[in-house]
Amino acid sequence: QVQLVESGGGLVQPGGSLRLSCAASASIGSIDVMSWHRQAPGKQRELVAAISSGGGTNYADSVKGRCTISRDNAKNTVHLQMNVLKSEDTAVYYCKARKSGANYWGQGTQVTVSS
Repeated sequence: QVQLVESGGGLVQPGGSLRLSCAASASIGSIDVMSWHRQAPGKQRELVAAISSGGGTNYADSVKGRCTISRDNAKNTVHLQMNVLKSEDTAVYYCKARKSGANYWGQGTQVTVSS
C-alpha cells in the first residue's frame, strides 16, 4: 500500500505559477512511476506528467515547456512545477503511484486559474 498526499494547489492568475507536491508513505525509490493527472469539470482525467524510477519523464503536449516534474527521493516527494498557467489548466490535480503493477491515487488538490 502507498498513501499519497497532494498539496500546493490554489487560486492563481493567468500567467502565474504553482508548485504541487505529492508526499508518499513509501520510499519513492521503490515506486516504478510517479505521475500527475488532472480532471476538469465534465472532462476525463488526463495525464499531465510522469517520472520513472530511472528519472525519465514525459509530458502531455498541452503542458510541455510549461511544467516540470521532479522527484526528491530523500523526502519521498514528487513535485510538479507549473508556469505560465492558463485558464484551461483549471482542474483537480491528482498524484498517482504505480508500484508492482498496482496503482495508488491521492485525494487531489484543486488548481484554479482565474483573474
